[in-house]
Amino acid sequence: MESRNSAPLASYIDLLLDAVCAVDKQGRFVFVSAACERILGYTPDELIGQSMIDYVYPADRERTLAAASDIMGGEPKHNFENRYVRKDGSVVHILWSARWSEVDQLRIAVARDITERKLAESRQAALYAISEAAHAAEDLLALFKRIHLIIGEWLPALNFSVALYDEHCAQLNFPYHVDDDELQPEQPGTVTGRLCAQVIRSGQPILLTPDCPHAPPEFAALVAGQQSPCWLGVPLSSKDRTIGALIVKSLPGGERYTERDKELLQYVCAQVATAIERQQLHARLRRMAQYDQLTQLPNRELLRERLKAALTCARERSGHMALLYVDLDRFKQVNDTFGHTVGDMLLQAVANRLKGCVRETDTVARIGGDEFVVLLHSVHAADDADSVAEKIRQVLVQPMRLDGHNLHIEPSIGVARYPEHGDEEQQLFRHADQVMYAAKRQNHKRLDS
Repeated sequence: MESRNSAPLASYIDLLLDAVCAVDKQGRFVFVSAACERILGYTPDELIGQSMIDYVYPADRERTLAAASDIMGGEPKHNFENRYVRKDGSVVHILWSARWSEVDQLRIAVARDITERKLAESRQAALYAISEAAHAAEDLLALFKRIHLIIGEWLPALNFSVALYDEHCAQLNFPYHVDDDELQPEQPGTVTGRLCAQVIRSGQPILLTPDCPHAPPEFAALVAGQQSPCWLGVPLSSKDRTIGALIVKSLPGGERYTERDKELLQYVCAQVATAIERQQLHARLRRMAQYDQLTQLPNRELLRERLKAALTCARERSGHMALLYVDLDRFKQVNDTFGHTVGDMLLQAVANRLKGCVRETDTVARIGGDEFVVLLHSVHAADDADSVAEKIRQVLVQPMRLDGHNLHIEPSIGVARYPEHGDEEQQLFRHADQVMYAAKRQNHKRLDS
């Protein structure tokens, strides 16, 4: 075969959309058709005499050399896929068919650029995988971890951050962040925080690569050198607003992100934003089903779940736990005298004071009206629950200044201890309720006398 591109055969081969090349026994290009420049960005003169393997994407070199060895051993290869690095640093996917010419002592290959097809496949696979993740994930953190893995399959994404913007308090939060260089991106001045803020503010993606001619001035220093990492940030947008941003960062000197990567990440992020909003909606619905909307305390259903768990733990460990039933005496008079707005403020104040009387591991719940229950998940001595009840009493009788009114309330408290007063939910509730009503009758007699 002629080794010069001026050979008569080349004039016909150069009309092909697919690239044709010949590689000698040492692995050097001796012939390339014109289509190689369209696919790889190098002219024929730049490729001829160069080692073919140097242009193969590093992660694909080992299996490419193995395939070349098979071809030279007389085993033709059809539909062999690998990746090459273009002159501009981007990655191109190639589908090869090749055989060994014993007469010419050359590997003859035809190559087709399948990058667009692979991109479409990646889009479809990412869409399906993210849809699956959105339905399978139990919470947002699990969803973000799964999305990180999915994106990492087609894009260098060891450094990966998800920022969500809370428009009510104008605050940027990072529910998921992996980057050894910046451990706390929410701190002022961090690169990740600044990039996320820029993406969310503009609603537009940002791509920063070494020597990028269009880098915003405030970020130009990040990619000033050839060995600088690449940054790619894309907004997480719903129908009418930007809810956050997704940021990936490559390793210094590693594979560069491209416009194709930006387009694919934008496509994926549209699905991610939908999945996030769906998870947030589910979380809100779960919270509404388990928490009192006025005080944000656990409601009766969540209290029962926690009581059941506390009883199981106490039985297994032969331990003790307690239930305190708290009722506000003459709360109806507050509503009748000052209105329901003040009454609601009073309930919220009581909830905060109750939470301040117990440990974080305990539960304060509102089960209706002016009735609260305090679940002490474990107590060491019989009088520990009585001590907590007295503490609650002393705290709640302190005057409250609400909406310009000075309010004084007094609680009635009933205590039930496990196992002294029962070993089942209903027994403990019944005992605490009875003790509380007995205390309420005593309080009314005292106040009426």
